[in-house]
Amino acid sequence: MQNVLMTRMKELVVTLNQAARVYYQGQGEIMSNYEYDKMYDELVELEKKTGVVLSASPTVHVGYETLSELEKEPHVAPMLSLGKTKEVSDLVSWIGDREGLLSLKLDGLSVILTYDGGMLTKALTRGNGEVGEVITNNAKTFVNIPGKIAFDGTLVIRGEALIRYSDFEELNTKTAEINEKYKNPRNLCSGSVRQLNNEITAQRRVHFFVYNIVQISETPSFSKKEEQMNWLAELGFDVVPYKVVDKESLAGAVGQFSEEVKTCDLPSDGLVLTYNDIEYSASLGRTAKFPKDSLAFKWRDELAKTKLLEIEWSASRTGLINPVAVFEPVELEGTTVTRASVHNVSIVRELKLGVGDILTVYKANMIIPQIYENETKSNNCVIPDTCPVCQGATRLVQENGSSVLVCVNPGCSAKKIKSFSHFVSRDALNIDGLSDATLEKFVNEGLLHSIPDIFNLVHHREELTQLEGFGEKSYQNLVQAIERSKKVPIAKLLYSLGIKGVGLSTAKMISSQYPKKLSGYHELTMDDLISIDGIGEVLASSFVDYFADEEHQRMISDLEKFLEIEYPDVSSEQMLKGQTFVITGSLVHFENRNECKEKIESLGGKVSSSVSSKTTYLVNNDITSTSSKNKKAKELSIPIITEEQLLEMISS
Repeated sequence: MQNVLMTRMKELVVTLNQAARVYYQGQGEIMSNYEYDKMYDELVELEKKTGVVLSASPTVHVGYETLSELEKEPHVAPMLSLGKTKEVSDLVSWIGDREGLLSLKLDGLSVILTYDGGMLTKALTRGNGEVGEVITNNAKTFVNIPGKIAFDGTLVIRGEALIRYSDFEELNTKTAEINEKYKNPRNLCSGSVRQLNNEITAQRRVHFFVYNIVQISETPSFSKKEEQMNWLAELGFDVVPYKVVDKESLAGAVGQFSEEVKTCDLPSDGLVLTYNDIEYSASLGRTAKFPKDSLAFKWRDELAKTKLLEIEWSASRTGLINPVAVFEPVELEGTTVTRASVHNVSIVRELKLGVGDILTVYKANMIIPQIYENETKSNNCVIPDTCPVCQGATRLVQENGSSVLVCVNPGCSAKKIKSFSHFVSRDALNIDGLSDATLEKFVNEGLLHSIPDIFNLVHHREELTQLEGFGEKSYQNLVQAIERSKKVPIAKLLYSLGIKGVGLSTAKMISSQYPKKLSGYHELTMDDLISIDGIGEVLASSFVDYFADEEHQRMISDLEKFLEIEYPDVSSEQMLKGQTFVITGSLVHFENRNECKEKIESLGGKVSSSVSSKTTYLVNNDITSTSSKNKKAKELSIPIITEEQLLEMISS
């Protein structure tokens, strides 16, 4: 019997560690939170029965070593995870006759910040709990953390870096790469915080909410955790939402939070209860994994049974064909739900899905529809051997330990439409009037076969004006938009090609280092690209493979016939090198801040979203303004210049 239990324990440890490793590295997920918790609880019970705890068990270690090139550094104190429960009665019993703080358990990435002499000097991820990754430059781009605080000692705080739901949805609509790679705000946050290029982090709008003081050199006179939180808020930090509770008010507070989280913009996977008395908390110590002064409460998800009607297979620009479960409508957390992403073929197989199966579904963190259990397990789902869009052949490949389905037809219309959409998007060629629906019409009419065909649309006036919903005015607007797009910086053009892993900031780095003709980029080698700070082997390989493709070379040659491509002026590029600007307020000479930003970057400068000690100039036409940016610039003795002064600087 013991051998059977040990075998099961080993299986659980391997499965749970694999799931956690993928999750903590922001690479996706191979099982739902519900499934993970169920298996974790099973492992805990088996460890109690056998009296054996395996060295690799997730019940005794915290987090996982990350796979990045970021520098690592030990924490000043272990960054522990929390014990958990799903029962309100456990919370009431745990708090006893003492006062507590009940706060949202935010679902992002744990980050530890260090301030010395009032300045942010270090930021670490939690890592494995003992050693974290140094992400100081990235943390300085977080939307809401102060670069300087009114405290001259050393302060080490722990909080949660996260991306709000509203920002996640907006980023998803703007960037196809994010839509295809990241399934939820937590994964996007993890990927954003650990970037080697902090410009990408800045674009992702990461927020930070503090929930604990780890270390402080000069202890202010407070005895309660609530006083700490108020003090941190006074220093300029956003603190995690919380309520002061006792055993009488605890259940009601849990109920209030459970209602509020349904419309909350902050991702949350539960609550945290901690003692309000700081001295008492400190006296409790910790176990090997958990602190004894705090307990996590996981949301008890609302479950509903439904029938699986079909598995819908959705093709993307990169060729991935993603399974989506479509089921009979059910009410969950106040909304009607009919679909849930299944993520990949491995999960389809693990759940043994089949049409007609009875499923139990829920909303993870009360937001994202997920399948909890398949009661029927008919396992009759057929993995399509043809693409649902082009009917071309499909193939199963392995990514991050999971089986995914891809369309191998390079001419797939789904790939085409998504590629066209990316090419005309705002950060690329910025051609207005070409929505996905419009592009699909043009493809179906045989007007678009490859990207250069977009510039020949102007010669199809008769066909276009006869299309439903696309008249003479739409045609004229499209002609003007296409004409405007022909003058394009090389960085935007590189980005528009949709090379896997090459975002706009990466395209700027490459074109700045190698200001070549577009057709000349096929000459770049892996070594050339890896020599650029922030570009690794995977991205370099993707870039080289793209330009080595003969079809891509023909397309690029055709594009160069239509476009007036702007290349960085190497002689003037150094003018603003090493200088960092912050732009605020309304502009007169530039159309918008983005245009001003592009001009500064074209001359080698950098543009940040917040004023810090590294800022060279704050650009603000209202120098006398009492805005927070002006105040901070004056505190740090950073020059505030007008738009005209900036123009004089770059024209001299």
